[in-house]
Amino acid sequence: MKLFPQLAIATSLVLGLATLSTKSASAAIVNYAFSVDSSTAKGNGFFSFDDSTFSNDNFPVAPLQSLTFQFDNDPNIYTAKDDIEYPDYPLAFPTVALADNASIGLLYNFLDKVNPSKSYEISGTIFSVSSEIPDSGTVSYREVPEPSTLNSTLLVGIIGLFLTRKVTLWRMHCKGN
Repeated sequence: MKLFPQLAIATSLVLGLATLSTKSASAAIVNYAFSVDSSTAKGNGFFSFDDSTFSNDNFPVAPLQSLTFQFDNDPNIYTAKDDIEYPDYPLAFPTVALADNASIGLLYNFLDKVNPSKSYEISGTIFSVSSEIPDSGTVSYREVPEPSTLNSTLLVGIIGLFLTRKVTLWRMHCKGN
């Protein structure tokens, strides 16, 4: 019978931590990973922005806090400063129409570091290379959880394993008596 008070305490603790994490993440730095896929270029990157900085325009945008991108098999790393219109760009924008049900898109236009006559553009889910036809590839996005969210998930998992073990031991003890 001592198990039930422990279960109530653990449940309260988990719910309290989950609520705390939700409140702290409501207006904070949001991290996204993105992948570019076209017939001639593939790559991956990350960007972050403060979701409380969206403009009040008809097309709300937010400046990026950071951005890194690298094409596969290319040692060059592209950053926000590589955008042709830096510091006004790159930008993040909210949308519900992107692939993979992403709620954020990226506006990023940069030159090839090896061949500056070649440019690349990311506009939401569309990736274009200047030497190819427009809309030559796609961009997909996924949100990267904050470390506090991952820590809360880990804590909940550990508590769950502990309680499962306790319940199993309790059942074994009850069957033995």
